Amino acid sequence: MKVLFLSLYVCLAISLNHVAQAHHAVTMAADEPEGHSHSKVGDQHDVKLDRCEGIEFDAITPDEKGNTFFFKGDHLWKGFSGPAELLNTTFQELYDYHHLGHVDAAFRIHHQDDPKAHDHIFFFLDDKVFSYYNYTLEKGYPVKIQQEFPGVPSHLNAAVECPNGECITDSVLFFKGNEVYNFDIKTKSVKKKVWSHLPNCTSAFRWLEHYYCFHGHHFTRFHPVSGEVTGTYPKDARKYFMRCGEGFGHGAGFRKLRCSETKLNAITTDDKGRSYAFIDSNYMRLDTHRDGSHPFPIARSWKEIAGGVDAVFSYGDNMYIIQGDQIYIYKSAAHYTLIEGYPKPLKEELGIEGPVDAAFLCANQHIVHIIQGQKMYDIDLAATPRAVKQERFIPFPEVDAGLCDADGVKVFIGSEYYVYKSPMILALSKIRPQPHKISPDKFGCEE
Repeated sequence: MKVLFLSLYVCLAISLNHVAQAHHAVTMAADEPEGHSHSKVGDQHDVKLDRCEGIEFDAITPDEKGNTFFFKGDHLWKGFSGPAELLNTTFQELYDYHHLGHVDAAFRIHHQDDPKAHDHIFFFLDDKVFSYYNYTLEKGYPVKIQQEFPGVPSHLNAAVECPNGECITDSVLFFKGNEVYNFDIKTKSVKKKVWSHLPNCTSAFRWLEHYYCFHGHHFTRFHPVSGEVTGTYPKDARKYFMRCGEGFGHGAGFRKLRCSETKLNAITTDDKGRSYAFIDSNYMRLDTHRDGSHPFPIARSWKEIAGGVDAVFSYGDNMYIIQGDQIYIYKSAAHYTLIEGYPKPLKEELGIEGPVDAAFLCANQHIVHIIQGQKMYDIDLAATPRAVKQERFIPFPEVDAGLCDADGVKVFIGSEYYVYKSPMILALSKIRPQPHKISPDKFGCEE
């Protein structure tokens, strides 16, 4: 049977015409982006697996540079495009230990409080765990899974990181059948759940705050805290996480924005350091650009918001979203939750009529600056009731968005932005500084 199995694979590899795959195939749509191999080392050395044939992946994980690896048996794929490679081209020790079986699960850990673990990749093979950094096996590994992750069982099906702000604490979700083990990285405590509504995940993947359970050649997106599945699933992974030619394309008519065409409606950074740009009815996460960039519907994360927004700012652990003459306030804990009683009229909350053009708040300040036409209104968020404290003119008849960060105040107009050292200098300036162009390194647009 083994000879027949290998012969079929070889014939398949010879007959297939591999389709060129684009690195950011997942950017083509605004929606998303128990097959074990126990072959011994070298059994499939000359076999070229094609993931467009409908492969059930053993594990999926990004590395510390944001490159995504897909694993099957003793093969791997680097990124969302490209051919299969043997495991030993990158992770020699996993290849050497392959008598244990295939890679059961893998994830990149997110724990900034512990630089010794942060951004390391953990691989799970049967009852062993391997820790890699910069493609180098850490000294002392492999070890027993329970030694590194007490309370987590062996022979896992999948694992995925879940950082604080998306889960309640920095955590890892381990999957075994329909059992999910939520491992708190800091306390090393485990909470077991049963998500019988979710398919048995053979691999799991976190990408730009979204969580995917892969099963067969399909995937299902789920909420990392509740396991809730919203939307129509499962979906074919070949249509979203790789390009597989005719019959697998999606997002007809969608194209990536050119930087010269990019026009922000709003931009903000919350108290957890998460940065978002809002463009029409979509948003993009900006601070995770190493993992890629992709627009998602605003309603995906802020489900009460329909369409686009006018302005967004963050204050404390809340995010304020202004749309027309209404304001929504969301708690920015584990994902965003609308505070009870909202939306409310903007006049009632901030003492100003809508609509507005932009809003921004500087770090460790309680004055929000609201731009409306050529006027900038200062409103003290610590005051009760809230009302306009000061009114000033700015050197622009109209702006699209505003942000205050470590560089100063940024005023966005079309595909350009202007930088001022402070809100006061913005108001007092008579001459515009040299404009900066919105660039692809953060906004994911094309030159």
